[in-house]
Amino acid sequence: MGVLKDKWRQIRKSDGARRVVCWLVAVYIRLAWATGRWKIQNGAVPERFWREGKPFIIAFWHGRLLILPAMWPTTSKISMLISMHRDGELIARAIGYFGHGTVRGSAAKPGSNKEKGGAAALRGMLKALKANEYVGITPDGPRGPRMRATDGIVTVARVSGVPIIPCSYSARSRKVLGTWDRFIIPLPFTRGVIVWGEPIYIARDADAASQETARLTVEQGLNAVTLAADELMGVEPVAPAPLTVAEAAA
Repeated sequence: MGVLKDKWRQIRKSDGARRVVCWLVAVYIRLAWATGRWKIQNGAVPERFWREGKPFIIAFWHGRLLILPAMWPTTSKISMLISMHRDGELIARAIGYFGHGTVRGSAAKPGSNKEKGGAAALRGMLKALKANEYVGITPDGPRGPRMRATDGIVTVARVSGVPIIPCSYSARSRKVLGTWDRFIIPLPFTRGVIVWGEPIYIARDADAASQETARLTVEQGLNAVTLAADELMGVEPVAPAPLTVAEAAA
């Protein structure tokens, strides 16, 4: 394991190696998508927005990121929120092979001490949504806790006035990595399913209590479609990270 970590550090420091890795990741995503037998549940929800040219925020857990670049329709422009972390650069480059845009930073509230680039990222996402484009956010990224939503995505939805639509996927044959997010890698030629949830709207004048309720609604909605996807594929569900004592008591 130590050898693998050392190799990964070397790759991250070499621009040439990063380019090769990103290209290989993009090739694998295309392979998994093209050879898989993918079904879509509740696909009428996003299709209505795409057809009418109305923007929305697609929410998906960090561990269910891999297939999104391939499944997203090329006729609808999307910008993915990617962290400023070096690993985020790798993801951004891989996504770029599919023609999708990226917004670098985090969905944290502007002024947050924990996240960098929050204000700039918020401006970038609002600009895209105002242009009737789409934005993708992982509410548990970039470092968790797994499948627990932060409030940044609620801020984006509240200020922009567009809904959040949860989405997740699973596959019958897959590799679950031992990372914090239990990253899912579908294997080629597998059966897979993409599950969409219902739109979640946040009022522009929502107070703090209403925004917390909305955050929980996003988290529960995402966990619901993720569980549904795993159950449809007959695989062991990935559980969210345990709540802290303070969160459980709230």
